[in-house]
Amino acid sequence: MNGQFIGRYRRGVHPGKRTFETPLVFLIFAAIVRAPINCRADSGGGKIVFVIIYVVRLMELRNIAIIAHVDHGKTTLVDCLLKQSGIFRENQQIAERAMDSNDLERERGITILAKCTSVEWEGARINIVDTPGHADFGGEVERILSMVDGVVVLVDAAEGPMPQTKFVLGKALGLGLRPIVLINKVDRPDQRADEVLDEIFDLFAALDADEYQLDFPHLYSSAKEGWAAEESDGPKVDMAPLFELILRHVSRPDVVSDSSFTMLATTLEANPYLGRLLTGKISSGKATRNMAIKVVNRHGERVEEGRISQLLAFRGLERIQIEEAEAGDIIAIAGLEKATVADTLSSPDVSQPIAAEPIDPPTLTMTFSINDSPLAGQEGDKVTSRIIWDRLKREAEGNVALNVSRTGDMNAFEVAGRGELQLAVLIETMRREGFELSISRPRVVYREDQETGEKLEPIEEVVIDVDEEFAGTVVEKLAARKGDMTEMRAAGSGKQRITFLAPSRALIGYHSEFLTDTRGTGVMNRLYHGYAPFKGAIDKRRNGTLISMGAGKAVAYALWNLEDRGPMFINAGDKVYGGMIIGEHARGNDLEVNPLKGKQLTNIRASGKDDAVDLTPPIPMGLDKALAYIGDDELVEVTPLSVRLRKLYLDPHERKRESRKAAAE
Repeated sequence: MNGQFIGRYRRGVHPGKRTFETPLVFLIFAAIVRAPINCRADSGGGKIVFVIIYVVRLMELRNIAIIAHVDHGKTTLVDCLLKQSGIFRENQQIAERAMDSNDLERERGITILAKCTSVEWEGARINIVDTPGHADFGGEVERILSMVDGVVVLVDAAEGPMPQTKFVLGKALGLGLRPIVLINKVDRPDQRADEVLDEIFDLFAALDADEYQLDFPHLYSSAKEGWAAEESDGPKVDMAPLFELILRHVSRPDVVSDSSFTMLATTLEANPYLGRLLTGKISSGKATRNMAIKVVNRHGERVEEGRISQLLAFRGLERIQIEEAEAGDIIAIAGLEKATVADTLSSPDVSQPIAAEPIDPPTLTMTFSINDSPLAGQEGDKVTSRIIWDRLKREAEGNVALNVSRTGDMNAFEVAGRGELQLAVLIETMRREGFELSISRPRVVYREDQETGEKLEPIEEVVIDVDEEFAGTVVEKLAARKGDMTEMRAAGSGKQRITFLAPSRALIGYHSEFLTDTRGTGVMNRLYHGYAPFKGAIDKRRNGTLISMGAGKAVAYALWNLEDRGPMFINAGDKVYGGMIIGEHARGNDLEVNPLKGKQLTNIRASGKDDAVDLTPPIPMGLDKALAYIGDDELVEVTPLSVRLRKLYLDPHERKRESRKAAAE
């Protein structure tokens, strides 16, 4: 046999040419290639040569995102798809919820960052994006929807569509995507899959889905047990029906292969070895390692020029280096220094940027400032305003739902985001990096009506699942917080589902009170609804605080005598300072106390027995609880080892002066 191979990847096909001297070898090769071929017989040199010109198509691509409400089983489903696609060895140890690789994600049991992976099924590669389910991280979902060509909407068979389901589904329908509905957890004893399917259809209709989107395919599944089926009662074999439906229903990437390279940067992360990594879908052309590219922002202004130092593709849980990537694939690019999310990466001859979808604006803001307490610098090593500002700017580059700005004070910065949880995760991440911060009470972002000049405030849709015996208390509490009930219906198993529209500021700090009122059995979900006219004053915390008047270590005897004044937040031996909040006053006013006072000892024996110091365990103040608890004149001091509450003004005379000034206004 005389063989010759010619060709390179171009426009999604692989052209090749081989010559053979015998018909038998020609037929064998044609059977192996299994592709459209053209052949001819050439004579020369006294022998006949069979020439095959063939085309082998590249592996088909599908790009999908899995979207759902928090705790409906997205990450468990991705685990199942990875295992059943065969990318792992049979004896390979795989961690549960493998996509939740972040420490905070594993601790909290939620997905915080959108992450990519890929599986192969019957000759096709399926790029999968696992998305967060909590409304506070909705910005992660919004930006990746432009990177995919289809979505799998995952819905709990018992809970049904929830607020985040409505939010992300509305975004997907608005982009023209045709979702696949997967009703998960049908193995639950309280599942109501058929009712949930009707609720999903009603949700599609309410979100103005077109006739093609309303005709959505659906499957039933149990990601925990590893099966999907067209009927809720089986057959319960594997996830093959879902794989086949994805290949059949989700369209191929709508890209231009024979054009210049363009890609919209969708996510940004920092790698200690490769530097900035920008992930996105190639919209046109192809990318090759070491090729020259330029970056333009959404306004068409040039950001920088450079070369692709590394080209990475997602294969299972790993990112592997590749030499070339075709249009439609999701890749990560290294080698750029200034490019960020929503910038267009392209060949030097391209001047028009790719349009980026707008992101909903932040509704909540906090003030991040340096730690200026007497204990500053004892636990962290990043304490200056310059380092804090640089870190916040880096965070804002990769997190498009976050806005960072300076204030009149050079040591304080405004950080605006989607909700308390999003900002709490940022604070927790920074404290683990060694930062010390002072954090103010969360405040809502007000707007002004352009026509009437009326003050507007953000409103949230609140969906509450609660036992019937506690429903009255919840309705009463939210009504006092200016919440309007829009729906109340039975949710099965003795529970009520109540929906409110309530001001965002009224919900700050309410969650802990809600859990107390429902004996820990209630579930509350919130979603940004829109802006509405200001609803007036809302009652704030009714109890005052116990404030330390001295610096040192808290004494058990002093705390024991102070227990009559209210519950404590600190333990005996904890460091305290003047102006630090050590407990909650039983009355409505603040009270300065001395937690350093020891027992007076003498050399005269008493006739009675000394009282034993038996302290009541203090109320643990974690970061989330502390942010919800503090008032407008208080701060949370955050260090790598401690979370403390303090007054904004540590000096008692200054506190009185500022309180009189506020009362006069």
